[in-house]
Amino acid sequence: MAKRIIKIVLTGGPAAGKTTLTSRILKEFKRDDGWRVLTIPETATELISGFGIKPFDNCVSMLDFQDFVIADQLHKEKLAVKCAEMIPDENVLIIYDRALMDDKAYISDQEFAATIAKFGLTEEEVLGKYDAVLHLVTCAKGAEFAYNFGNDARTESLEYARDMDDRTLKAWSRHKKLTVIDNSTDFEKKINRALAEISRIVGEPEPLTTVHKYLIKMPDLEKLQEVYHPETFEMMQTYLTATNPKVERIVRQQTSGGHSLFFYTEKRFKSEAQRWETEKPISEKHYIKYLMECDTHLRPVIKTRYTLSYKGQHFDIDIYPFSKDRALLEIKVPSPETEIELPPELTLIMDVTNNKNYKNRQLAQSQDL
Repeated sequence: MAKRIIKIVLTGGPAAGKTTLTSRILKEFKRDDGWRVLTIPETATELISGFGIKPFDNCVSMLDFQDFVIADQLHKEKLAVKCAEMIPDENVLIIYDRALMDDKAYISDQEFAATIAKFGLTEEEVLGKYDAVLHLVTCAKGAEFAYNFGNDARTESLEYARDMDDRTLKAWSRHKKLTVIDNSTDFEKKINRALAEISRIVGEPEPLTTVHKYLIKMPDLEKLQEVYHPETFEMMQTYLTATNPKVERIVRQQTSGGHSLFFYTEKRFKSEAQRWETEKPISEKHYIKYLMECDTHLRPVIKTRYTLSYKGQHFDIDIYPFSKDRALLEIKVPSPETEIELPPELTLIMDVTNNKNYKNRQLAQSQDL
C-alpha cells in the first residue's frame, strides 16, 4: 500500500477552538487504527514566547515579523514532510496550527506577495502546499460569552477578533478545499463537525457523536479479558480551584502500557445549555504544577477504563475504586436512533445519560455509584 501524507491547516480568528480540535484529532486518529498524526504548532506564538520577537514595543515592524514567521514556517513544514516520508506509518496526517497564508491577514497583499517571492514562492504555490483548510470561526462571532473567560492574557477586543477572523478567511478564500466551521451549534458539536469534515477528507468513517451512559452491575472482569481482550486505561481527573465562577478547570492523566498523557481542560458556562470547552495536551511538569491548585473540596475521580468491541460497536466500561458492585458503561453511536446490542456479559441497571448524579463532578463529591 502506498504511503499517504495528508496536510490539513486549522485556521481562524482568536479563540476559535483550534487547540481543542488538535487534541481531539490526536485521540480520534490513533496509531492502533493505522494513523500517525504530526502536529505543527503556531509559528508566530513560538517566536513571541520563545525568542521574544514580536511586532510591537518597537521590537520589529509587522512586515519584518512576518518575514521571520514565513522563514520559520517553511523550515518546519519541510521538516514535517521529511519526517512523514521517513517514518514507517502508511497513513500520516500533518496538522498545521495556522500556516503560510495566515500571514497575509497581517500585512498588505503587495507586502505578502513580495515577502513570499523572496523565498521563491507565489500565492498559488503556497495554497497548493495544503490538501485542505478548516477555518474555525472565532467565538467573538456568535459565542461572545466564551471569549475572555479563563484567559487573562487575551487582550484583543471582540472587534479585533472579528476583524482578524474576516481577514484570515479572506487570505485563505482561494484554497480549493476550504471549509468554514461556524458557531451555529454549541462548542462540542462545532468540534464534532470539524472532526467529521477531516474524516471525509481522509476517507474515514465519521466519528461517533451520540453518547449513551448506563449504570451496570459490576461485570466479571476476568471473563471480559478472556472473551474481548479489551484495551485498558488508568485515568485520574482532578478539579482545580475556580479563578472565575463561570469557568471550570480540570487536569487529567491517562496511562496505558506505562505511558502517560496529560491534558488541561476549561469549561466556560453562560448557562446550563451554553458552554464552551477547550482542551489541550500538557507536559507532566505542567500537570504537576496544576495539581498544586487542586480544589480540596472535591476528590480526584480515579477509574480504570476497559474499551471493547462487540458486533461492530465500541463500549467503554469505567470501574471506580469506591464501588464494588456497580460500574458505568458508555457507548458512542452515529445517531440517537441507532440500536444498541450489549455484550451478554453486561447487565444494565438503568440509563443515566442525562443524570447529573453520574457526571464526573458529582462523582468527585459523592464518591458513590
